[in-house]
Formats: sequence, structure tokens, C-alpha cells
Amino acid sequence: MASDTIGTLNYFTCPLDASRLYEIVNADRAAGTRNYTLEPHDMRIEDVRGKEDLHRLDTSGFQFGREAAKHTSFLNDDEIEREYYPEGIDLIKRYTGAAKIVIFDHTVRYRPSGELGDNPGRRRPVTEVHVDQTLTAAIGRIHKHLPPSEAPSLLRRHFQIINLWRPISHAAVDWPLALCDFRSVDFEKDLVPVGLIYPDREGETFGVKYNPNHQWKYMKAMTPEEFILIKISDSIQDGSVARLTPHTGFQDPNTPEGTPPRESIELRALVFYD
Repeated sequence: MASDTIGTLNYFTCPLDASRLYEIVNADRAAGTRNYTLEPHDMRIEDVRGKEDLHRLDTSGFQFGREAAKHTSFLNDDEIEREYYPEGIDLIKRYTGAAKIVIFDHTVRYRPSGELGDNPGRRRPVTEVHVDQTLTAAIGRIHKHLPPSEAPSLLRRHFQIINLWRPISHAAVDWPLALCDFRSVDFEKDLVPVGLIYPDREGETFGVKYNPNHQWKYMKAMTPEEFILIKISDSIQDGSVARLTPHTGFQDPNTPEGTPPRESIELRALVFYD
């Protein structure tokens, strides 16, 4: 396909001593000390525009949709929580059939022109192949964000973490988001837990090791009227459904000069089913 592209994706490499991977995250959420390195690999990334329906949360691990947001400024965290969170909850419920949604945070990402640097309140696109939370971390999120009286019963239900991602302001031609079809992932060999050590707590993500069989997808020039649901974790672990989605931002070598830097927002949601 003419819109397929080749992207250089940064995969994790493990320490030689086989110690647990970790990254110390500073108080300003900037990355600090880590005991792993990254290894670039050129991967073919297929443009799924026009064939989005081939990808669903329970098969590929991600799902595309088209629905404009009513909230469009995305400049103020309080306004985002007050206006955009309810929209996100309603959207995820309608697309998944879930009974209960709890959005526990959001991130606005912005790439300053000519560089990849963090700004206060706006973080850069992630440039490493990763999964935001392991199942252990997902369970921890339920305990952290739900009342102690509710968490035990919710943990007995089918639950997921799903991210709702969309461009804001303009089409995401610059540094688009690439997603790895779960059916091409070797869960036992490709994924390695990475401890995220914050000043006040510890989280855990999955780093992703290189596998030439990975099948990467993106939607070229996604607009703010389009979105992706990204499965981060699923309590169903029997192989019947996709469990997660490795993903990363990448620099498309076909991006025209002068393209506006990518701006996007993602909501992270705990999703529960009856």
C-alpha cells in the first residue's frame, strides 16, 4: 500500500545480569536512571485506513473509531476532567459494553517544533515500544483508585485497562502512533516487566523486546474526529482474547516538511464488565 511506511522503532534490551528492569521517574515525571538500553529496528508499519474494521479490541488489541469530541480546547486539566472525562466514559461504554468505567488519569502530549522535549503540563510522544501497565499494575490501580469497600468485588469481575487516544488541534501526521497486533506478539518471550520508581510509589510497565514477526499498524493522518481504543491489560488470561497492545510514537520518514508537530490526548480508564 502506498501509505505503508518504514519506521525506526526503539525496542528494549535487558541487562546482561538478568536483573529486573527499572526506571527511576523524577518528581517532574521526567525519566531518570534506568538499567536497560534501547535498540532501534526498522519495521514496516501498515496503514489501516479503509480497513479499520479488521482490528478489534479482543483480536488485535486495539480498535479505531470516528466520533468528534465536544470538548476541544484541552488546555486546562480541570476542564478536561469536568468536560472530557464524561465523554470518554460514555464512548468507552458504548464501544465495549462495559458496565462501569473509572478514568484515573490523562496525558496531553505535544512535540515542540524541532525537538522532543517535555513542557510543563504537556509531555512528549513516547518513543519506546511499551505497554503502560502489567496486570499486576492494573490490579494495583484498582486498589489505588477505587474505595476499599468496592475493590475486592470489582477484582472478581472481568476488568481491563483501556486507553482512549486521539489527536487534538490538527491531524497527527507528525510522529503518529504505531500499534502492534497482539496476534503477532509472543507473550512469554517478547515482554519484560519494568519497574517505574516514583518518589512516592512504584508502578510497573512492560518493555517489549524485538521480534521480527511483530505486525505494526497505524492510521495515516488521524484527525481529531478519530480515536483509538488501546487495550493495556485484560483480566482474561486464557488466550481467548488479546491481552494488551505494545505501542509507540514513531517518526514517519514521509512526513512533509513544515508539518505541525503532533498534539494528542489519552485517557486511561479502568473498565469493568458484569
